[in-house]
Amino acid sequence: MTIGGRLQRVLRAVLIRRPAVPAGRDLPAAPPGTTFRVTFLGNATLLFDDGTTQLLTDGFLSRPGALRTAIGHVNSDPKVVDSCLQRAGVTRLAAVFPLHSHYDHVLDAPTVALHTGAQLLGSSSTAMVGLGSGVPERQLVVVSEGQRYPFGRFTLTPIVSGHVPPVRLAGTIDSPLRVPASVRSYRMATCYSLLVEHDGRRILVQGSAGAIPGSFAGYDADVVFLAVGALSKQPRQYQDRYWDDVVGAIGARRVLPIHWDDFSRPLSGKLVPLPYLLDNFGAILRFLDSRAAEPRIDVRIPQAWVAVDPFTQLSRR
Repeated sequence: MTIGGRLQRVLRAVLIRRPAVPAGRDLPAAPPGTTFRVTFLGNATLLFDDGTTQLLTDGFLSRPGALRTAIGHVNSDPKVVDSCLQRAGVTRLAAVFPLHSHYDHVLDAPTVALHTGAQLLGSSSTAMVGLGSGVPERQLVVVSEGQRYPFGRFTLTPIVSGHVPPVRLAGTIDSPLRVPASVRSYRMATCYSLLVEHDGRRILVQGSAGAIPGSFAGYDADVVFLAVGALSKQPRQYQDRYWDDVVGAIGARRVLPIHWDDFSRPLSGKLVPLPYLLDNFGAILRFLDSRAAEPRIDVRIPQAWVAVDPFTQLSRR
């Protein structure tokens, strides 16, 4: 093989090659009539549905491509958002809660709120993103840490959390954000984890692979949707501390990794992990499995568009 050919192979491996998503690691689809379901919609977007009330984290659905986010301005695509909401069966959405205000969490939340009438919850920066897109103030809720927000039989409790390093685009959004806007305009602001309670059962949604030691003191949850994006780029000491500060702290018995897919690709296609250059989902899974083995914690990989009962085969405490 020529030097040029070798170089092409190396570039292909670095820029294009991706880890595979292991088969058989997902939860079964919830059977008809299941009264509590969660649907993974890529990145950190989750749809909670008990047949009466629906709640959404993030609502990041239009997923602009990598080139556009790198060199241009981004804005929500209402047609894509509507198509995704319809496919997911969103008809009675009560609230959408972006876990922080980076574009890959908050971009489409105002469109979701406008098209469904749902309340838009989050930080004051998230409210500014909503105002910039024309969301009425009556639909905006700036949350307080530890306060409980009831929606039907659900209760949402935001908990201030951390972001995986390096933390880029920190700071706040202090005036209504008009779109289209640069990705750099979407400042992170407060980073939240979200405790979702329903009929005595609790799920934690951890939207970024960073945690604050002790932030979950006094909280527990059987299931955690655990952000793992960029976790493979962190030293093992960081990974262990993250596991202990989240999974160990809440006593979770099931871990479902999220924020692992390449969110520059549309939801209409199959979800794929980020290229090795940016992350290593295979290494992340090996770490999760190693930490889950001794306490016998169940690790499953959620699949897009599949509504599941996250408590299936888990007995109550």
